[in-house]
Amino acid sequence: MGRHLNEAQVRAYHHDGFVFPVDIFTQAEAAAYRARLEASEAAHGGVNYTMKPYLAMTLADALAHNEALLDAVEDILGPDLLIWDGAFIIKEPGDGRFVSWHQDLTYWGIGPAEGVVSVWLALSHAWPENGCMRAVPGSHRSGVLAHDDTFGEGNLLSRGQTIAGGLDESAAVDIVLAPGQMSLHHGLVAHGSNPNTANERRIGFNLQFIRPEVRQMHMDDDSAMLARGRDACGNFRPEPRPSADFAPQSLAFARDIGERRQKMLFRGSGADAAKKDRYRAID
Repeated sequence: MGRHLNEAQVRAYHHDGFVFPVDIFTQAEAAAYRARLEASEAAHGGVNYTMKPYLAMTLADALAHNEALLDAVEDILGPDLLIWDGAFIIKEPGDGRFVSWHQDLTYWGIGPAEGVVSVWLALSHAWPENGCMRAVPGSHRSGVLAHDDTFGEGNLLSRGQTIAGGLDESAAVDIVLAPGQMSLHHGLVAHGSNPNTANERRIGFNLQFIRPEVRQMHMDDDSAMLARGRDACGNFRPEPRPSADFAPQSLAFARDIGERRQKMLFRGSGADAAKKDRYRAID
């Protein structure tokens, strides 16, 4: 038995490349977190796909350091955990936004793959009608697949990256989650999501955790936040936790790393500034 996951859940993660649902907090607690998020949106503007919101938002920081969440990640990666990235990913009713079939590690520049785990934490219901994540079991065992950059209209991905030649979706599984539940997925599992055709928002908080020995191959001076244990490798510049919401020092740090990370993500794409604005630093 792990700290949070049972043996069957750990086996499912390694066999399928993902596991769900993992209970983290109650639906009432999820509703309270959602209310805080939507109050922040009303006061400061939307945060959809804003890079590393936990650097400047105490709500995002609290979610990223939830003990049950970290226990589950530890069951996969071990006791020393760094937060490498994160974002709120929100689909509004009828907005047409989708995520094409892709593998996360295609453009991130970090590895090895076994040292990276992604979390998708639901603050609303996530089901097929509102565009829940879908994944193909076992696809993480195929290695890195070729991708095409599309910059397609409505695609939530930074480059609209899509697995070249398409994908057989017949085996795809809908990652259905209730508020307060999460999924864990491998960085090479093929996944995507359809548009929100329901009459409610789909709100998720996505996080990437890494072991300290993971390295960044395409960017100097990348950064990460120590979440648990210790960092004996020093491969990433340490990130500070926020002391208050949108503090000037926190915003300045977030903007700096956001600009650096954006250059890495769009290397070789020839993308113009408008396309790059899809994935931005918090402000």
